[in-house]
Amino acid sequence: MKNSFLLAIVALFWMSCNNQTEFVYEDNLLKTDLEYLASDEMEGREAGTKGEAMAAAFIAQRFQDLGLIPMGDEGAYFQEFEFKDKAIVDPENRFIVDGKQMKNGLDYYPISYSGSGDFKGEIIDLNYAISAPDLEHNDFENIVDLEGKVVMFDISSPDGVHPHSKFINFHDINKRLSMLEKIGVQAVVLHNSDQNLENPSKRLSKSVLPYDFPVLFLKVKPSSSLCEGKVVIERQSKVAKNVISFLNKGAEQTIVIGAHYDHLGMGDDGSLYRGEEKMVHNGADDNASGVVCLFELADELKKKSSKNNFLFIAFSGEEKGLLGSNYFVKNLPFEKEKINYMLNMDMVGRLEGDMFSINGIGSSPSLAIIDSLIVGGLKSKTTEGGIGASDHTSFYLEDIPAVHFFSGTHEDYHKPSDDADKINYEGMRLIVEYMLQLIGELDDDGKLVFTKTTEKDNRTTPNFKVTLGVIPDYLYDGKGMRIDGVSPKRPAENAGIEKGDIVIQMGEIEVRDMMSYMEALSKFDEGQKTIVKVLREESELSFEVLWD
Repeated sequence: MKNSFLLAIVALFWMSCNNQTEFVYEDNLLKTDLEYLASDEMEGREAGTKGEAMAAAFIAQRFQDLGLIPMGDEGAYFQEFEFKDKAIVDPENRFIVDGKQMKNGLDYYPISYSGSGDFKGEIIDLNYAISAPDLEHNDFENIVDLEGKVVMFDISSPDGVHPHSKFINFHDINKRLSMLEKIGVQAVVLHNSDQNLENPSKRLSKSVLPYDFPVLFLKVKPSSSLCEGKVVIERQSKVAKNVISFLNKGAEQTIVIGAHYDHLGMGDDGSLYRGEEKMVHNGADDNASGVVCLFELADELKKKSSKNNFLFIAFSGEEKGLLGSNYFVKNLPFEKEKINYMLNMDMVGRLEGDMFSINGIGSSPSLAIIDSLIVGGLKSKTTEGGIGASDHTSFYLEDIPAVHFFSGTHEDYHKPSDDADKINYEGMRLIVEYMLQLIGELDDDGKLVFTKTTEKDNRTTPNFKVTLGVIPDYLYDGKGMRIDGVSPKRPAENAGIEKGDIVIQMGEIEVRDMMSYMEALSKFDEGQKTIVKVLREESELSFEVLWD
């Protein structure tokens, strides 16, 4: 990666020799380019799809038109990264009980934690698969050997699933599945006798680490004990691309200016559309608006002298968990110390009135200048916190001052109706002018000092009564949940848990992956103390956490 700078200089020399006329990003192109990126042809620009690749190619072409140096892999504009996407059940899956073919989706379905494989044999009923001698309950009594067997258990407990259950420490299905995994069972069949307990979700999450054996949920407990079946679940790995370019001003420090270009395709997990028919989510504001502002800023900054270089980056995978920016900050084309600060544009296309938002100004004392800027009557509503639901967070977690420009949410957010005909182009140009003035005001400040901010509670799910106060690493695909950042004065930091630790257990609940981590959070209450186990390098450590 370090050699990419030299390759980029060569590329710049080549482009300067081959571009006969200088490209100018004229006003009409802002609208034309946004309409193209937000067209149905792009199919919603979901990361790892054909539409995303088309958008990436277009952005790279614009960077080249603007005379910007490629700063991706091997002297190109693209920085590729791999990620796990949705799991898919193969249509050849089958489940036969006593000679009767069960219907997938109606009679049974594999759950998210299911592995792939064939299985056959007599079903051994383990009741609830709970061994609790202290409670005088043992479903494994008189069962000699389960290795290689097909087993079944009820996902409830002897006294149901509720906060006052004596068996509350055994409610977690993963705890029971983990025990059966150690025994070496062939397959597990689940059923549910508790009308007050929801059945497992049919949806196969990308955020789980599967077991080595098939795990099926059967809607009606079978009276027969003979079965055979096959489960094949394809857990897709896809490749997405950041698009990166460089404007060289011969300076020691570089300002990173970014905007994500991916969106939700035909309606990814984050869609708020509730219609039956699949529809393209064009993401005109989210975030074709930020991308075309990158082009406008690059064109303007080419004309200005500066004591900083500029790196322009269009991130992919933002909608799947800040994947592209996370990967970029861990695979920089030059030393991290050469980054001065980061400006992020996400949803800057729907300015109403004269008010817009700037988040993260507490990440450097120098950013206090924002409160005194006056551009075209714009007024900024600012927040201090460096952590938010966009790509500036990845830079803040690496101790780089980072701010997020945002024109506000609206009723079309994450819906097919986020279309180009609703964009306020004049508002976008005002935000670009504001950013140019900010860059100019900071030009004499040298390298900005980074400061940590006190983060407000930003729970992502209303079912969470507590939060650990950490940012997960969404690119991590090993066992447990790897921490990518720790918020000051929150339960994790207070307990001594650090960035890079891998959470493997919270109380009695094993944390296998992101999904089980989120499920575990819903089990605790404010003021409760819990032992959290983590892996730090190769050591297992335990910390007492006070939830808040």
